[in-house]
Amino acid sequence: MKLILASASPRRAEILRNAGIQFETRATDVDESVLAHEAPGDYVRRLALAKALSAAAKYLDPVDETLIVGADTAVVVNADILGKPVSQDDARSMLRRLSGRVHEVHTGLALLRSSGAEQRVVEDITRVHFAPLTDREIEDYIGTGEPFDKAGAYGIQGIGGRYVARIEGCYFNVMGLPLARLWSLLRELAWENSVGAQRVTK
Repeated sequence: MKLILASASPRRAEILRNAGIQFETRATDVDESVLAHEAPGDYVRRLALAKALSAAAKYLDPVDETLIVGADTAVVVNADILGKPVSQDDARSMLRRLSGRVHEVHTGLALLRSSGAEQRVVEDITRVHFAPLTDREIEDYIGTGEPFDKAGAYGIQGIGGRYVARIEGCYFNVMGLPLARLWSLLRELAWENSVGAQRVTK
């Protein structure tokens, strides 16, 4: 049974690759705008399912049964959803909000069987304790370019990891894909993995 990751995220692909999970990638184009009064959990679950359904509509193999994984991650501060910064000022504002505080990372995870018979949509939450940042640290970090393709304007697996004092919950969830939760869902849907090299298709 083939597994498709409905994402172009190199971080999600890295998580699966390092875990020895065979998969293929399929990029999707989904509007990630937040709906009015939408709660963080509803938002990430909705987008995760939308990405999985988008990939299913485009790439389903008419012969081989397939499982499709969709995921979406948001950084949440005081119930406000922080997406990817669109400018230096936006990144600066996000990092100032995170500085010296605890925030949550919510990831929605959707798993679909190609036959349409089964689907799972769940949410995983990790609490992240962020160190206080000086203005100079914020400017230097923005200067690296790392904040601009990441929700909340930081990457725990990169330079931004130096500012994470501790976490409560799944580390991989902060990277964008809660690995243990995904593995549990794959087992529920009777997916069998052959550990080895995976094919990655753009």
